[in-house]
Amino acid sequence: MKIEISSLAALPEAAGALLSAAGSRRVFAFHAPMGAGKTTLIAEMCRQLGADDDSASPTFSILNEYRSRTSGESIYHFDFYRLESAGEAFDIGTEDYLYSGAYCFLEWPGIVERMLPEDTVDVSITVDPETGVRTLEAEGI
Repeated sequence: MKIEISSLAALPEAAGALLSAAGSRRVFAFHAPMGAGKTTLIAEMCRQLGADDDSASPTFSILNEYRSRTSGESIYHFDFYRLESAGEAFDIGTEDYLYSGAYCFLEWPGIVERMLPEDTVDVSITVDPETGVRTLEAEGI
């Protein structure tokens, strides 16, 4: 699946399309350089899932939990940028979250690759430096 996002106005449609195409898959690993829009996209996905909280990057806390007002379910947002080892991710219970059945959105997932469920949706974001257009490519959906 490939989606182009030419402006912030196009973000809700892109987030909805990504969630819809994923079907029952609940774990999303976002691969992109700093500033590509991972957190902004995840925030929109959380909004569409009914989260009332403002979604922000959990860079310093590693994990933010949001609650869907529509389903009551938890939504987990990880940022593994500051972790130095998979052991640190294991120590905070990452595997328990990943296999809980809840939505899990992961920024900088490289350090936890071995923990990810087989049906993880890998989302790559690239940015055209001239136009600023973001291209999302989701593998397996």
